[in-house]
Amino acid sequence: MTFIERLEARVRAADSLVCIGLDPRAANAAAAREQCWRLIDATHECAAAFKPNSAFFEIFGAAGIEALRAVIARVPQDIPVILDAKRGDIADTSAAYARAAFETLGAHALTVNPYLGGDGVAPFIADAARGAFVLCKTSNAGAAEFQALTCGTRALYEMVAERAQTWNTKNNVGLVVGATDPARLARVRALAPDMWFLAPGIGAQGGDLQATLRAGLRDDGMGLLVNASRSIASAENPRAAAQQLRAACNEIRKTQIKIPKPQFNLANPARANLDAQKAEIEIDERQLASALLEARCIRFGEFTLKSGQQSPIYLDLRRLVSYPALLKRVGQAYANILRGLEYDRLAGIPYAALPIATAAALELNAPLIYPRREAKTYGTRAAIEGEYNAGETVVVLDDLATTGETKFETLEKLTDAGLRVRELVVLIDRGQGAGARLARAGYKLYAVTTLPRLLEIWRATDALSAEQYATVKNFLQA
Repeated sequence: MTFIERLEARVRAADSLVCIGLDPRAANAAAAREQCWRLIDATHECAAAFKPNSAFFEIFGAAGIEALRAVIARVPQDIPVILDAKRGDIADTSAAYARAAFETLGAHALTVNPYLGGDGVAPFIADAARGAFVLCKTSNAGAAEFQALTCGTRALYEMVAERAQTWNTKNNVGLVVGATDPARLARVRALAPDMWFLAPGIGAQGGDLQATLRAGLRDDGMGLLVNASRSIASAENPRAAAQQLRAACNEIRKTQIKIPKPQFNLANPARANLDAQKAEIEIDERQLASALLEARCIRFGEFTLKSGQQSPIYLDLRRLVSYPALLKRVGQAYANILRGLEYDRLAGIPYAALPIATAAALELNAPLIYPRREAKTYGTRAAIEGEYNAGETVVVLDDLATTGETKFETLEKLTDAGLRVRELVVLIDRGQGAGARLARAGYKLYAVTTLPRLLEIWRATDALSAEQYATVKNFLQA
Protein backbone atom coordinates (compact mmCIF):
# COMPACT_ATOMS: atom_id res chain seq x y z
CA MET A 1 0.00 0.00 0.00
CA THR A 2 1.01 3.59 -0.50
CA PHE A 3 1.19 5.69 2.65
CA ILE A 4 -2.14 7.40 1.90
CA GLU A 5 -3.80 4.03 1.26
CA ARG A 6 -2.47 2.82 4.61
CA LEU A 7 -3.79 5.95 6.32
CA GLU A 8 -7.23 5.69 4.71
CA ALA A 9 -7.50 2.02 5.63
CA ARG A 10 -6.85 2.91 9.27
CA VAL A 11 -9.30 5.83 9.22
CA ARG A 12 -12.03 3.51 7.96
CA ALA A 13 -11.16 0.70 10.37
CA ALA A 14 -11.18 2.98 13.41
CA ASP A 15 -13.93 5.26 12.05
CA SER A 16 -11.73 8.08 13.24
CA LEU A 17 -9.97 11.24 12.08
CA VAL A 18 -8.13 11.70 15.38
CA CYS A 19 -4.35 11.96 15.27
CA ILE A 20 -2.96 11.79 18.80
CA GLY A 21 0.15 13.83 19.43
CA LEU A 22 2.86 12.40 21.65
CA ASP A 23 4.59 15.42 23.18
CA PRO A 24 5.88 14.17 26.56
CA ARG A 25 6.85 16.69 29.19
CA ALA A 26 9.20 14.55 31.24
CA ALA A 27 12.35 14.79 33.33
CA ASN A 28 14.26 12.08 31.47
CA ALA A 29 14.07 9.72 28.50
CA ALA A 30 12.66 6.81 30.48
CA ALA A 31 9.85 8.94 31.86
CA ALA A 32 9.08 10.27 28.38
CA ARG A 33 8.88 6.74 27.03
CA GLU A 34 6.60 5.53 29.83
CA GLN A 35 4.34 8.56 29.50
CA CYS A 36 3.86 7.90 25.77
CA TRP A 37 3.41 4.16 26.24
CA ARG A 38 0.54 4.78 28.66
CA LEU A 39 -1.09 7.21 26.23
CA ILE A 40 -0.75 4.80 23.28
CA ASP A 41 -2.18 1.91 25.30
CA ALA A 42 -5.14 4.04 26.44
CA THR A 43 -6.07 5.59 23.11
CA HIS A 44 -4.97 3.33 20.25
CA GLU A 45 -8.45 1.92 19.62
CA CYS A 46 -9.74 5.26 18.38
CA ALA A 47 -6.54 6.69 16.87
CA ALA A 48 -6.29 7.23 13.13
CA ALA A 49 -2.59 7.99 13.62
CA PHE A 50 -0.03 8.88 16.27
CA LYS A 51 2.32 11.85 15.95
CA PRO A 52 5.37 11.83 18.25
CA ASN A 53 7.28 15.09 18.39
CA SER A 54 11.00 14.36 18.11
CA ALA A 55 12.05 17.50 20.01
CA PHE A 56 10.75 16.14 23.31
CA PHE A 57 13.00 13.09 22.89
CA GLU A 58 16.07 14.66 21.30
CA ILE A 59 16.62 16.81 24.40
CA PHE A 60 17.72 13.64 26.20
CA GLY A 61 20.42 12.77 23.68
CA ALA A 62 21.07 9.16 22.70
CA ALA A 63 18.75 7.87 25.43
CA GLY A 64 15.99 10.07 24.06
CA ILE A 65 16.43 8.75 20.51
CA GLU A 66 16.22 5.19 21.84
CA ALA A 67 13.07 6.14 23.78
CA LEU A 68 11.53 7.60 20.63
CA ARG A 69 12.28 4.39 18.72
CA ALA A 70 10.64 2.40 21.52
CA VAL A 71 7.57 4.66 21.51
CA ILE A 72 7.09 4.22 17.76
CA ALA A 73 7.49 0.45 18.12
CA ARG A 74 4.73 0.45 20.76
CA VAL A 75 2.13 1.69 18.26
CA PRO A 76 0.07 -1.18 16.77
CA GLN A 77 1.25 -2.07 13.28
CA ASP A 78 -1.95 -1.01 11.52
CA ILE A 79 -1.77 2.56 12.85
CA PRO A 80 0.41 5.05 10.92
CA VAL A 81 3.04 6.98 12.84
CA ILE A 82 3.78 10.51 11.65
CA LEU A 83 7.06 11.78 13.08
CA ASP A 84 6.78 15.49 13.79
CA ALA A 85 10.32 16.65 13.06
CA LYS A 86 9.81 19.29 10.34
CA ARG A 87 12.90 18.20 8.40
CA GLY A 88 14.02 19.80 5.15
CA ASP A 89 17.49 20.32 3.77
CA ILE A 90 19.55 19.85 0.61
CA ALA A 91 19.03 16.52 -1.09
CA ASP A 92 21.79 14.40 0.49
CA THR A 93 21.03 15.68 3.97
CA SER A 94 17.31 15.12 3.44
CA ALA A 95 18.09 11.58 2.35
CA ALA A 96 19.92 11.01 5.64
CA TYR A 97 17.00 12.49 7.59
CA ALA A 98 14.64 10.17 5.69
CA ARG A 99 16.71 7.10 6.58
CA ALA A 100 16.81 8.18 10.21
CA ALA A 101 13.02 8.63 10.39
CA PHE A 102 11.95 5.60 8.39
CA GLU A 103 14.70 3.02 8.88
CA THR A 104 16.23 3.84 12.25
CA LEU A 105 13.12 5.02 14.08
CA GLY A 106 10.43 3.13 12.15
CA ALA A 107 8.05 6.02 11.38
CA HIS A 108 5.69 5.82 8.43
CA ALA A 109 5.63 9.53 7.59
CA LEU A 110 7.36 12.77 8.52
CA THR A 111 6.50 16.45 8.64
CA VAL A 112 8.66 18.23 6.06
CA ASN A 113 9.62 21.86 5.48
CA PRO A 114 9.41 22.67 1.73
CA TYR A 115 11.44 25.87 1.87
CA LEU A 116 14.42 24.36 0.02
CA GLY A 117 12.24 23.15 -2.85
CA GLY A 118 11.36 19.87 -4.47
CA ASP A 119 14.83 18.31 -4.33
CA GLY A 120 14.82 18.71 -0.56
CA VAL A 121 11.43 16.99 -0.29
CA ALA A 122 12.09 14.19 -2.81
CA PRO A 123 14.02 11.80 -0.50
CA PHE A 124 11.14 11.69 1.96
CA ILE A 125 8.65 10.56 -0.70
CA ALA A 126 10.84 8.31 -2.83
CA ASP A 127 9.23 5.21 -1.28
CA ALA A 128 5.46 5.12 -1.88
CA ALA A 129 4.96 3.29 1.42
CA ARG A 130 6.45 6.24 3.33
CA GLY A 131 4.91 9.69 3.35
CA ALA A 132 5.46 13.36 4.02
CA PHE A 133 3.15 16.05 5.35
CA VAL A 134 4.47 19.28 3.84
CA LEU A 135 4.22 22.44 5.93
CA CYS A 136 1.73 24.68 4.14
CA LYS A 137 -0.11 27.00 6.55
CA THR A 138 0.91 26.27 10.11
CA SER A 139 -1.05 26.87 13.31
CA ASN A 140 1.31 29.22 15.17
CA ALA A 141 0.58 32.90 15.71
CA GLY A 142 3.44 34.07 13.49
CA ALA A 143 2.62 31.78 10.57
CA ALA A 144 1.42 34.58 8.29
CA GLU A 145 4.71 36.47 8.59
CA PHE A 146 6.07 34.53 5.63
CA GLN A 147 3.39 32.04 4.64
CA ALA A 148 0.82 34.69 3.71
CA LEU A 149 3.23 36.88 1.73
CA THR A 150 1.89 37.64 -1.74
CA CYS A 151 3.88 36.19 -4.63
CA GLY A 152 2.40 37.61 -7.81
CA THR A 153 -1.34 36.97 -7.49
CA ARG A 154 -1.06 34.28 -4.79
CA ALA A 155 0.08 33.83 -1.22
CA LEU A 156 3.14 31.70 -0.54
CA TYR A 157 1.11 29.04 1.29
CA GLU A 158 -1.15 28.78 -1.76
CA MET A 159 1.85 28.13 -3.98
CA VAL A 160 3.03 25.42 -1.57
CA ALA A 161 -0.39 23.74 -1.77
CA GLU A 162 -0.27 23.83 -5.54
CA ARG A 163 3.32 22.59 -5.83
CA ALA A 164 2.85 19.78 -3.30
CA GLN A 165 0.23 18.24 -5.58
CA THR A 166 2.80 17.93 -8.34
CA TRP A 167 5.06 16.02 -5.91
CA ASN A 168 2.27 13.59 -5.02
CA THR A 169 2.94 11.15 -7.86
CA LYS A 170 3.10 8.15 -5.50
CA ASN A 171 0.05 8.96 -3.37
CA ASN A 172 2.13 9.67 -0.29
CA VAL A 173 2.10 13.46 0.18
CA GLY A 174 -0.15 15.47 2.49
CA LEU A 175 -0.20 19.04 3.80
CA VAL A 176 0.07 20.53 7.29
CA VAL A 177 -2.67 23.17 7.54
CA GLY A 178 -3.41 24.66 10.95
CA ALA A 179 -6.85 24.49 12.56
CA THR A 180 -6.39 28.01 13.95
CA ASP A 181 -7.15 29.67 10.58
CA PRO A 182 -10.25 28.03 9.06
CA ALA A 183 -10.58 30.63 6.28
CA ARG A 184 -7.16 29.79 4.90
CA LEU A 185 -7.78 26.11 5.57
CA ALA A 186 -10.82 26.37 3.29
CA ARG A 187 -8.67 28.11 0.71
CA VAL A 188 -6.13 25.27 0.74
CA ARG A 189 -8.94 22.74 0.39
CA ALA A 190 -10.18 24.61 -2.69
CA LEU A 191 -6.68 24.46 -4.17
CA ALA A 192 -6.00 20.85 -3.16
CA PRO A 193 -9.39 19.10 -3.20
CA ASP A 194 -8.04 15.56 -2.95
CA MET A 195 -5.07 15.77 -0.59
CA TRP A 196 -4.89 14.74 3.05
CA PHE A 197 -4.35 17.49 5.62
CA LEU A 198 -2.80 17.23 9.06
CA ALA A 199 -4.51 19.94 11.10
CA PRO A 200 -2.80 20.83 14.39
CA GLY A 201 -4.24 23.47 16.68
CA ILE A 202 -7.40 21.89 18.12
CA GLY A 203 -7.54 22.06 21.90
CA ALA A 204 -4.77 23.93 23.68
CA GLN A 205 -4.10 26.26 20.71
CA GLY A 206 -7.77 27.22 20.48
CA GLY A 207 -8.73 25.81 17.07
CA ASP A 208 -12.47 25.35 16.52
CA LEU A 209 -13.34 21.74 15.64
CA GLN A 210 -16.54 22.48 13.75
CA ALA A 211 -15.01 25.29 11.69
CA THR A 212 -11.96 23.15 10.96
CA LEU A 213 -13.96 20.19 9.67
CA ARG A 214 -16.34 22.35 7.67
CA ALA A 215 -13.41 24.06 6.02
CA GLY A 216 -11.13 21.08 5.49
CA LEU A 217 -13.09 17.88 4.95
CA ARG A 218 -13.30 16.41 1.48
CA ASP A 219 -16.69 15.59 -0.01
CA ASP A 220 -16.26 11.97 1.14
CA GLY A 221 -15.94 13.01 4.79
CA MET A 222 -12.24 12.20 4.84
CA GLY A 223 -9.02 14.00 3.94
CA LEU A 224 -8.28 15.64 7.29
CA LEU A 225 -6.53 14.44 10.45
CA VAL A 226 -7.52 16.36 13.57
CA ASN A 227 -4.42 16.47 15.73
CA ALA A 228 -4.78 16.72 19.49
CA SER A 229 -1.86 16.48 21.90
CA ARG A 230 -2.03 18.22 25.26
CA SER A 231 -5.84 18.20 25.42
CA ILE A 232 -5.79 14.39 25.44
CA ALA A 233 -2.53 13.73 27.28
CA SER A 234 -3.45 16.03 30.16
CA ALA A 235 -7.05 14.82 30.44
CA GLU A 236 -8.05 12.99 33.61
CA ASN A 237 -9.11 10.08 31.38
CA PRO A 238 -7.18 10.18 28.07
CA ARG A 239 -9.13 7.24 26.64
CA ALA A 240 -12.44 9.02 27.24
CA ALA A 241 -11.06 12.29 25.87
CA ALA A 242 -9.93 10.58 22.65
CA GLN A 243 -13.26 8.81 22.32
CA GLN A 244 -15.13 12.07 22.80
CA LEU A 245 -13.06 13.81 20.14
CA ARG A 246 -13.64 10.97 17.69
CA ALA A 247 -17.38 11.09 18.37
CA ALA A 248 -17.47 14.87 17.94
CA CYS A 249 -15.64 14.62 14.61
CA ASN A 250 -17.97 11.89 13.37
CA GLU A 251 -21.06 13.83 14.39
CA ILE A 252 -19.90 16.76 12.29
CA ARG A 253 -18.93 14.46 9.42
CA LYS A 254 -22.31 12.75 9.33
CA THR A 255 -24.69 15.54 10.30
CA GLN A 256 -25.39 18.45 8.02
CA ILE A 257 -24.92 21.74 9.84
CA LYS A 258 -27.92 24.04 9.63
CA ILE A 259 -27.33 26.92 7.26
CA PRO A 260 -27.03 30.33 8.92
CA LYS A 261 -29.17 33.08 7.48
CA PRO A 262 -27.38 34.45 4.41
CA GLN A 263 -25.38 37.62 4.83
CA PHE A 264 -26.86 39.01 1.62
CA ASN A 265 -29.76 41.49 1.69
CA LEU A 266 -31.21 40.44 -1.65
CA ALA A 267 -34.23 42.74 -1.42
CA ASN A 268 -31.95 45.74 -1.09
CA PRO A 269 -28.39 44.79 -2.18
CA ALA A 270 -27.10 48.28 -1.48
CA ARG A 271 -27.61 47.62 2.22
CA ALA A 272 -25.93 44.22 2.18
CA ASN A 273 -23.91 43.68 5.32
CA LEU A 274 -20.49 43.21 3.77
CA ASP A 275 -18.49 45.45 6.10
CA ALA A 276 -17.33 42.49 8.18
CA GLN A 277 -16.88 40.26 5.15
CA LYS A 278 -13.81 41.48 3.34
CA ALA A 279 -12.50 39.92 0.15
CA GLU A 280 -10.18 37.58 2.01
CA ILE A 281 -13.08 35.82 3.80
CA GLU A 282 -13.98 32.53 2.16
CA ILE A 283 -17.47 32.11 0.72
CA ASP A 284 -19.57 29.73 2.80
CA GLU A 285 -20.94 26.91 0.66
CA ARG A 286 -24.08 26.70 2.78
CA GLN A 287 -24.72 30.41 2.56
CA LEU A 288 -24.22 30.19 -1.17
CA ALA A 289 -26.77 27.35 -1.42
CA SER A 290 -29.35 29.38 0.46
CA ALA A 291 -28.64 32.62 -1.40
CA LEU A 292 -28.98 30.97 -4.82
CA LEU A 293 -32.43 29.75 -3.86
CA GLU A 294 -33.46 33.14 -2.49
CA ALA A 295 -32.33 34.85 -5.70
CA ARG A 296 -34.28 32.22 -7.70
CA CYS A 297 -31.14 31.19 -9.55
CA ILE A 298 -32.28 27.64 -8.77
CA ARG A 299 -35.88 26.58 -9.38
CA PHE A 300 -37.73 23.30 -9.12
CA GLY A 301 -40.65 22.17 -11.26
CA GLU A 302 -40.90 21.10 -14.90
CA PHE A 303 -38.60 22.81 -17.39
CA THR A 304 -37.71 22.20 -21.02
CA LEU A 305 -33.97 22.39 -21.57
CA LYS A 306 -32.20 23.58 -24.73
CA SER A 307 -31.79 19.93 -25.71
CA GLY A 308 -35.55 19.43 -25.50
CA GLN A 309 -35.15 17.25 -22.42
CA GLN A 310 -37.60 17.72 -19.52
CA SER A 311 -35.87 18.62 -16.27
CA PRO A 312 -37.17 18.90 -12.66
CA ILE A 313 -34.59 21.59 -11.90
CA TYR A 314 -33.49 24.75 -13.68
CA LEU A 315 -30.32 26.71 -12.99
CA ASP A 316 -30.47 30.33 -14.15
CA LEU A 317 -27.29 32.10 -13.08
CA ARG A 318 -28.04 35.03 -15.39
CA ARG A 319 -30.11 36.36 -12.50
CA LEU A 320 -26.92 37.08 -10.53
CA VAL A 321 -26.65 40.45 -12.29
CA SER A 322 -29.66 41.67 -10.28
CA TYR A 323 -28.00 40.85 -6.94
CA PRO A 324 -24.70 42.75 -6.71
CA ALA A 325 -23.79 41.52 -3.23
CA LEU A 326 -24.24 37.91 -4.25
CA LEU A 327 -22.44 38.44 -7.56
CA LYS A 328 -19.52 39.98 -5.69
CA ARG A 329 -19.23 36.96 -3.39
CA VAL A 330 -19.46 34.59 -6.36
CA GLY A 331 -16.62 36.53 -7.99
CA GLN A 332 -14.60 36.11 -4.80
CA ALA A 333 -15.24 32.36 -4.85
CA TYR A 334 -13.88 32.14 -8.40
CA ALA A 335 -10.92 34.29 -7.38
CA ASN A 336 -10.12 31.88 -4.54
CA ILE A 337 -9.66 29.10 -7.09
CA LEU A 338 -7.90 31.26 -9.66
CA ARG A 339 -5.23 32.36 -7.18
CA GLY A 340 -3.95 28.80 -7.31
CA LEU A 341 -3.63 28.72 -11.11
CA GLU A 342 -1.10 30.22 -13.51
CA TYR A 343 -2.44 32.31 -16.39
CA ASP A 344 -1.98 35.53 -18.33
CA ARG A 345 -5.66 36.35 -18.88
CA LEU A 346 -9.14 35.18 -18.02
CA ALA A 347 -11.66 34.30 -20.71
CA GLY A 348 -15.41 34.42 -20.02
CA ILE A 349 -17.94 32.46 -22.06
CA PRO A 350 -20.93 34.53 -23.25
CA TYR A 351 -23.43 35.22 -21.99
CA ALA A 352 -24.23 34.01 -18.47
CA ALA A 353 -20.60 33.83 -17.42
CA LEU A 354 -19.58 37.33 -18.52
CA PRO A 355 -20.83 39.15 -15.38
CA ILE A 356 -19.26 36.45 -13.20
CA ALA A 357 -15.97 36.61 -15.11
CA THR A 358 -15.98 40.40 -14.76
CA ALA A 359 -16.54 40.13 -11.00
CA ALA A 360 -13.64 37.66 -10.71
CA ALA A 361 -11.38 39.81 -12.91
CA LEU A 362 -12.09 42.88 -10.78
CA GLU A 363 -11.40 40.89 -7.60
CA LEU A 364 -8.01 39.79 -8.96
CA ASN A 365 -7.21 42.86 -11.04
CA ALA A 366 -6.72 40.40 -13.90
CA PRO A 367 -7.22 41.13 -17.63
CA LEU A 368 -10.30 39.60 -19.23
CA ILE A 369 -11.19 38.62 -22.79
CA TYR A 370 -14.19 36.86 -24.26
CA PRO A 371 -14.85 35.05 -27.54
CA ARG A 372 -17.88 36.31 -29.44
CA ARG A 373 -20.57 33.84 -30.35
CA GLU A 374 -20.61 35.32 -33.83
CA ALA A 375 -17.77 37.39 -35.27
CA LYS A 376 -18.68 40.96 -36.17
CA THR A 377 -19.18 41.79 -39.85
CA TYR A 378 -18.23 45.41 -39.25
CA GLY A 379 -15.61 47.45 -37.37
CA THR A 380 -12.70 45.27 -36.27
CA ARG A 381 -14.57 42.04 -37.09
CA ALA A 382 -13.00 40.57 -33.96
CA ALA A 383 -13.77 37.00 -33.00
CA ILE A 384 -12.34 37.63 -29.53
CA GLU A 385 -12.93 40.87 -27.65
CA GLY A 386 -10.21 42.33 -25.50
CA GLU A 387 -6.44 42.55 -25.71
CA TYR A 388 -4.33 39.41 -25.90
CA ASN A 389 -1.19 37.97 -27.49
CA ALA A 390 -0.72 34.62 -29.16
CA GLY A 391 1.07 32.18 -26.88
CA GLU A 392 -0.52 33.48 -23.68
CA THR A 393 -2.28 31.17 -21.24
CA VAL A 394 -5.92 31.78 -20.37
CA VAL A 395 -8.28 30.19 -17.85
CA VAL A 396 -11.82 29.82 -19.18
CA LEU A 397 -14.68 30.86 -16.87
CA ASP A 398 -18.26 29.67 -17.28
CA ASP A 399 -21.31 29.49 -15.04
CA LEU A 400 -22.14 25.76 -15.22
CA ALA A 401 -20.70 22.46 -16.36
CA THR A 402 -23.02 19.66 -17.48
CA THR A 403 -21.48 17.27 -20.00
CA GLY A 404 -18.73 19.68 -21.09
CA GLU A 405 -19.73 19.44 -24.75
CA THR A 406 -20.62 23.13 -25.19
CA LYS A 407 -17.24 24.21 -23.82
CA PHE A 408 -15.32 22.88 -26.81
CA GLU A 409 -16.59 25.55 -29.21
CA THR A 410 -15.08 28.24 -26.98
CA LEU A 411 -11.88 26.25 -26.48
CA GLU A 412 -11.51 25.91 -30.24
CA LYS A 413 -11.91 29.66 -30.82
CA LEU A 414 -9.28 30.45 -28.20
CA THR A 415 -6.76 27.91 -29.45
CA ASP A 416 -7.33 29.01 -33.04
CA ALA A 417 -6.26 32.48 -31.91
CA GLY A 418 -2.98 31.05 -30.61
CA LEU A 419 -3.97 31.04 -26.94
CA ARG A 420 -3.21 28.16 -24.58
CA VAL A 421 -5.93 26.74 -22.36
CA ARG A 422 -5.40 24.12 -19.67
CA GLU A 423 -8.07 24.87 -17.07
CA LEU A 424 -11.70 25.91 -16.74
CA VAL A 425 -13.57 27.19 -13.67
CA VAL A 426 -17.34 27.09 -13.11
CA LEU A 427 -19.62 27.99 -10.24
CA ILE A 428 -21.60 24.73 -10.32
CA ASP A 429 -20.64 21.36 -11.75
CA ARG A 430 -23.88 19.45 -12.34
CA GLY A 431 -22.00 16.18 -11.93
CA GLN A 432 -23.02 14.78 -15.32
CA GLY A 433 -19.60 13.99 -16.75
CA ALA A 434 -18.09 17.34 -17.72
CA GLY A 435 -14.93 16.88 -15.66
CA ALA A 436 -14.16 13.47 -17.15
CA ARG A 437 -14.97 14.55 -20.71
CA LEU A 438 -12.73 17.61 -20.46
CA ALA A 439 -9.97 15.60 -18.77
CA ARG A 440 -9.90 13.18 -21.70
CA ALA A 441 -9.25 16.17 -23.95
CA GLY A 442 -6.44 17.42 -21.71
CA TYR A 443 -8.31 20.06 -19.69
CA LYS A 444 -8.87 20.31 -15.92
CA LEU A 445 -12.20 21.49 -14.55
CA TYR A 446 -12.53 23.32 -11.22
CA ALA A 447 -15.89 24.07 -9.58
CA VAL A 448 -16.82 26.26 -6.63
CA THR A 449 -19.44 23.65 -5.73
CA THR A 450 -21.40 20.80 -7.28
CA LEU A 451 -25.11 20.29 -7.80
CA PRO A 452 -25.12 17.00 -5.84
CA ARG A 453 -23.52 18.84 -2.92
CA LEU A 454 -26.10 21.65 -3.11
CA LEU A 455 -28.91 19.11 -3.18
CA GLU A 456 -27.61 17.56 0.05
CA ILE A 457 -27.52 20.97 1.71
CA TRP A 458 -31.02 21.93 0.55
CA ARG A 459 -32.45 18.61 1.68
CA ALA A 460 -30.74 18.77 5.07
CA THR A 461 -32.28 22.18 5.75
CA ASP A 462 -35.75 21.30 4.40
CA ALA A 463 -35.39 23.72 1.51
CA LEU A 464 -36.11 20.71 -0.68
CA SER A 465 -38.74 18.06 0.01
CA ALA A 466 -37.82 14.38 0.04
CA GLU A 467 -39.83 13.88 -3.14
CA GLN A 468 -38.13 16.78 -4.96
CA TYR A 469 -34.74 15.56 -3.80
CA ALA A 470 -35.37 12.04 -5.10
CA THR A 471 -36.73 13.33 -8.41
CA VAL A 472 -33.74 15.55 -9.11
CA LYS A 473 -31.25 12.87 -8.00
CA ASN A 474 -32.84 10.33 -10.33
CA PHE A 475 -32.78 12.84 -13.20
CA LEU A 476 -29.09 13.61 -12.71
CA GLN A 477 -28.18 9.93 -12.52
CA ALA A 478 -30.21 8.94 -15.59
